[in-house]
Amino acid sequence: MTPSTTVHRPQRLYGRSGELAVLDAMVNRLAAGTGGTLVLTAPPGLGRSALVRHTLDRHGGGPVLHTTAAPAERLLPYSGVHALLCSARFPLPVPPADVLRSGIAPVVLFDLLAGLGARRPLLVCVDDAHAWDPDSRTALAFAVRRLAAGARVAVLLTVADHRDGAEAFAGLPALRLAPLDAAASAGLLDRLTGSLIDAAVREELRHEGVGNPRLLTALVARLTDSQLTGRHPLPRPPTGGEDLLDAYAAPLAALSDDTRTLLLLAAAAEEHEPEGAGADAVLLLRAGRAAGIDLGPLAPAEAAGVVRSGAGRVHFTHPLVRRAVLRRSPPARRRAVHRLLAAALDAPHESLPRLIQRACAADGCDPALAGELAAAAVPPRPHADRAAALTRAAGLSADESLRAARFAAAAELAWLAGEPGRARVLLARVRAVPAPGRAHYVRGLLALRDGPVADAREALLTAASLLAPYDESRTVSALLGAAEAAWAMGDAPACLDAMRRIPVSRSDPALERYRAGICAVLDGRPETGRALLRGCAEHAGADTGSGSPGFGSAGEALRSAGISARTGTRPGPGDPARLLRAGIAALVLGEVDTACRAGARALAAVRARGPDALLPQALEHLAYGELRAGRHASARAHAREGLAAAGRLGQRNAAAHLHAILALAASVEGDARTCAEHADAALADAGPHGLTQAATLAGWAVGRAELADGRSAQAAARLAPLVRPGPRRGHFAALMPAVPCFVEAAVLAGRGAEAYAVVEEFAAWTARTADPQTPAQLARCRALLAPPAEVAARYEEALAHHERAGGDFERARTQLLYGHWLRRRRRTREARGPLRDALVGFERSGARLWSGRVRGELRAAGEAVPGERGAASPGPLVLLTPQQQRIARCVAEGATNREVALRLSLSTRTVDHHLRNVFATLGVRSRTELARLLDPRLLDREDRGAGDRYGLSRDL
Repeated sequence: MTPSTTVHRPQRLYGRSGELAVLDAMVNRLAAGTGGTLVLTAPPGLGRSALVRHTLDRHGGGPVLHTTAAPAERLLPYSGVHALLCSARFPLPVPPADVLRSGIAPVVLFDLLAGLGARRPLLVCVDDAHAWDPDSRTALAFAVRRLAAGARVAVLLTVADHRDGAEAFAGLPALRLAPLDAAASAGLLDRLTGSLIDAAVREELRHEGVGNPRLLTALVARLTDSQLTGRHPLPRPPTGGEDLLDAYAAPLAALSDDTRTLLLLAAAAEEHEPEGAGADAVLLLRAGRAAGIDLGPLAPAEAAGVVRSGAGRVHFTHPLVRRAVLRRSPPARRRAVHRLLAAALDAPHESLPRLIQRACAADGCDPALAGELAAAAVPPRPHADRAAALTRAAGLSADESLRAARFAAAAELAWLAGEPGRARVLLARVRAVPAPGRAHYVRGLLALRDGPVADAREALLTAASLLAPYDESRTVSALLGAAEAAWAMGDAPACLDAMRRIPVSRSDPALERYRAGICAVLDGRPETGRALLRGCAEHAGADTGSGSPGFGSAGEALRSAGISARTGTRPGPGDPARLLRAGIAALVLGEVDTACRAGARALAAVRARGPDALLPQALEHLAYGELRAGRHASARAHAREGLAAAGRLGQRNAAAHLHAILALAASVEGDARTCAEHADAALADAGPHGLTQAATLAGWAVGRAELADGRSAQAAARLAPLVRPGPRRGHFAALMPAVPCFVEAAVLAGRGAEAYAVVEEFAAWTARTADPQTPAQLARCRALLAPPAEVAARYEEALAHHERAGGDFERARTQLLYGHWLRRRRRTREARGPLRDALVGFERSGARLWSGRVRGELRAAGEAVPGERGAASPGPLVLLTPQQQRIARCVAEGATNREVALRLSLSTRTVDHHLRNVFATLGVRSRTELARLLDPRLLDREDRGAGDRYGLSRDL
């Protein structure tokens, strides 16, 4: 370790919550008088000893026998048992020496442990039990197999995988440790470096450390602060952990020379394969025969647990075994093996693997070979293969500017392949000053999907200015990306600025219509913009793309050589970037059905043609279009798939938008808790990354869930800042769909005066959009604010619009409000019709939160309505009238008479009158007795808030 580096010891175990829970439960059972045995198995370095230490700490001050196998204990009979007994910090009934002299050590050890446990719960921990001498292993295995659970002895053993001696403990309850996942590895690296580590360095060390905490610690210990922060390059390959590699290499020593040669061939063959794919057995056979070896010598390696074979592939049992095979071989021998493999790769379709093997065999720079590799990095090869070829080409390039350009190109291809971590690592290897425009371009794309979008915008604008003289396609892509970043930020002027910088395209009329249409809309010329965007959407026809606004910048990168992903053809109607832009145009126009059709085709195009990096956006756009069209179940399914893809591809910004979409879906058909969880997840990244659009959608979702749950006042308070003018106003393209929810919440909460100005703005937007639901929503909003003489006509107008537009959910909301108004006017018989229709509509759309409100309204209108399956029995409420039931529920929840009056739109005197009758009917004398009788925890929650003006909260 260099003097300038300080390595901090980890203070907690990362990524081991499941294992810790198992061990804690074991200790708790022991404290309660129940014993047990557990064997922790893992390859070296995964933290077996750390888990033993944790268990000892959790056990506290109780009696413990604890030892770690020492090398000398492999030789002396019963030396392991002797060391274990000597570790006791309390008197033993039998001296350790007597146990060993007994001649029946296994039986005596069992009797001793059982006797100690009978006195007081005993914890026995043996670390590296496989390394004990054979007699000790036999004695320990005999004893623990016979200890009953009631013996009050807990035994924790650790055993290394595929090591001699491990078989003695076969059949005992075991827990195998897996490598740390990406998040746990990153957390450990942050802890080890005090969070000073650069993101690209973290990614490279995480990849090099393969989830092994001991190796990660060793890698960090060898680096200087300047290397950790990315100011200086890392050594290649990174150094550290040599002793750990020795442990993984230990089984190799007993293998023959031919076997080790085949293992080296297998390790070298994986250089041109995807990670984890293993080596091609046929290639090994060809290369082995050239070296005078067949595949027979691999059998001892399989028996030793070094490799496994099947389905024509040979896999190392652990990545560090492969690394040990490579690094324990002299460089000259490795190069010779790579040349052998290159010669064996003689088929025409094996040209790129042959070039990569030649690159591995090269000793220093080789510009000619680098040129061959760069020439091979073209479609129709997959992005990942092209990235691998350019990475090798960059490593062989002598000219620093050419080297930087190739690393930047490889980073772009890695990003398109869905490997953002690899892309960051490759960008970190761009050392040319100034950095090429393509490096800024990729850096901006990475930030656009997984970082602050303001940073993404600046990086992409910088890239556009650098690329403009010689790369028109990436210039356009960078500007589209900058516009997308500004859109996500909610910065309309910045978005307009980026779109205006895109040069006029005569070769792509659809792109030009799109650019001009977005500019016109943002510049306050909606009619012009609508005409242009309609032309853009109609140009794609049935193949249009879909989405919540994004700008297709990722797919646009595919046009760098006038080709589409993997196909080698020029962009056409099925090009993912064009499909996405056309779908965006459809949504800006409000043509939600067109957007949904477009989304399905865009998603199909991405799945069929790539790039992989575009999959979360395609799913996000489709899900948002379906949500706007009222297809909530489909939106939820696609959003969930998109969320999984975003997590796999490291795209937190897409994940934030998808969480917001899932929150909106939950606000209709799920529950308030699910909605809040998704909204919180969206806001966790929306705030730090400046995602105003995601934050607005999340806020709308929570407000709508509160409205559905009868908490109108909270919904109005939450939605008001989003839709009213002011510094906290929501995203300019996402706030209008939230207006109907705000108007309903505001009126029900007694804040209707605040809604008039917003409704007028919504009316202007309705005149511009083609969304079929907005005329009905506008009429509904005006009905809520209309004088009594006009209300019925406004609701009838809204229902007429719904008949033309379709959509069960929005129509049911209008019918619910209309039925509620009729009932409040004491027109209960008339109210039942729209309320029944509303219940059917909500049930058809899966809107469970809302259907409960309708049931309460129907009961209040005097109609018996069965609750949902599994709903609680009304109990004593059956003795009360519907109005009395509603009042009793509110009072049982803790509401005052005034709060009940506000919630149910009654006078305080009316509430007093009904409450006295409730007390008399139920035979209670106080509000406390009423609450105990009804027990609000058992009440049907949906019944509880439904019929009553949808509920001012009891918290008011």
